[in-house]
Amino acid sequence: MHSIPSNTLHPLFERHQKEYEQKALDVLRSGFYIMGEELAAFEKEFAAYCGAKYCVGVASGLDALWIAMHLLGIGAGNEVIVQGNTFIAGVMGISKTGATPVFAEPDGHFAMDPSRLEALLTPRTKAVLVTHLYGMMTPMEPFVSFCEKHGLRLIEDCAQAHGAKYGGKSAGSFGDAGCFSFYPTKNLGCFGDGGAIVTDDKTLAEKIRIFRNYGSEKKYYNSVAGTNSRLDELQAGLLRVRLGHMDELNDEKNRIAGRYFAGIRNRKILLPSPAEDTENVWHQFVIRCEERDRLQQFLADRGIGTMIHYPVPPHLSGAYAHLGLGPGSLPVTERLADTVLSLPSFIGLTEEDQTYIIDAVNAF
Repeated sequence: MHSIPSNTLHPLFERHQKEYEQKALDVLRSGFYIMGEELAAFEKEFAAYCGAKYCVGVASGLDALWIAMHLLGIGAGNEVIVQGNTFIAGVMGISKTGATPVFAEPDGHFAMDPSRLEALLTPRTKAVLVTHLYGMMTPMEPFVSFCEKHGLRLIEDCAQAHGAKYGGKSAGSFGDAGCFSFYPTKNLGCFGDGGAIVTDDKTLAEKIRIFRNYGSEKKYYNSVAGTNSRLDELQAGLLRVRLGHMDELNDEKNRIAGRYFAGIRNRKILLPSPAEDTENVWHQFVIRCEERDRLQQFLADRGIGTMIHYPVPPHLSGAYAHLGLGPGSLPVTERLADTVLSLPSFIGLTEEDQTYIIDAVNAF
């Protein structure tokens, strides 16, 4: 009997175990654990990786989102357009600033549909938050044009898209700010919580550096009422190790996706559809099926773990019940929530297990 989890992190650690352990020892022995050389080095290296001028490490992806938006002047009385089919952190990033999320339906690539933007625009609209969901890159040109036309801020939620590209340009480098999570399951994950903001705006980067550290540029001299949101030295050092292997890790994800695309042949299954001129990193490989729950059980009975990303759209969650958006208000988003299923797509998934998964899906 096969036993394939929906995800596991053991192979990812074991592959470069000696490097991780040596880095951890180096940091522990340094006696310096917050805002030191490892963080500065990681920020420089990750900015270069993203094709951005600046990177500022923070404590989580959610912190990256709300801090970036707050320092871009988004707050109470403002609206931010965000896609309905997203992880709730993006929406919480908006509401934590005091602004109101306004949901846009997705297109056929799991991305925000740019044709819906004009209808959602109001005098209160301050920004657009684009999510590169599942590691599938959103074609950014229409969003850049829309925001330039209307004088809006453009923020990218890149929590699942480390290394993804559109037109050869990296996720996080199109808008005013690109917000990343380094949660352990991400393509670039640390060994705890972590996040970062990338930007080409020097003034914004400096504001973030001050704000994340209690609003202090110099210790005990606080210029603004900031927060405590710092990517620590240990996580920064471990991220540097993984960043050095990102191309090989993303290549492996792409090979798994390629085998699924080539092998899955079942009229009940709808495969993901990458947009034109995109390079995707397949954080998740998400299929669709009208009998999703039955399919999930069918695979579970054969020892194959799967996940639903995500079963409850943010607008139908209890957290956003106050917006009054009941069932049927975002039919495309809700249809996705009822039909999506993520197949195992983790580093270390063997070709034998991939073949077993493909055969099982085809047998459904």
